[in-house]
Amino acid sequence: MSYLLVLFYSRNGATAEMAQLIARGSEEAGLPAKLRTVPAVSSVCEATEDSIPDHGAPYATLDELRDCQALALGSPTRFGNMAAAMKYFLDGSSPLWMSAALAGKPAGVFTSTSSQHGGQETTLLSMMLPLMHHGMLMCGLPYSEKELLRTQTGGTPYGPTHVAGTGGDQPLSQDEKALCKALGRRLARLANKLGC
Repeated sequence: MSYLLVLFYSRNGATAEMAQLIARGSEEAGLPAKLRTVPAVSSVCEATEDSIPDHGAPYATLDELRDCQALALGSPTRFGNMAAAMKYFLDGSSPLWMSAALAGKPAGVFTSTSSQHGGQETTLLSMMLPLMHHGMLMCGLPYSEKELLRTQTGGTPYGPTHVAGTGGDQPLSQDEKALCKALGRRLARLANKLGC
């Protein structure tokens, strides 16, 4: 089955909401989506989690990553970088790199920050780097998406972003929501055109 894998990590729910909107955009463009997350990591030891989380999206497997036709990767910002949990998952994807399983597939990235200048673009770029090493084709947002020109909240040509506020309580703006759906549609259309 063809699908867009929307792989994300979310602590306070904003990145998860963005993931759902990206999935909706993909499905509107005719490509089913799978929402998957990654388990948290411990700073003191390697923790183990049950294979099924207590709530929310299931944990991703490398097989799901290998078999996707396109990928949307999302993480909250951690000092201008992706969260450790997402980095840990990607660090374990070497078998896919060695077999070039992701080469030629489209990918996009998204993030949420607590402040307007909290490292949105650097976080998006940090997520792009391992995907480019995998040979994935990066898909951003063009300025033909009118919300990108008028947004007063989140949104970049590198991918959708959200400004959650220092308490993480700011809802996604209409522009942010539209840009998330736009990325999903673009990834679906690109995957279909490429025949991935």
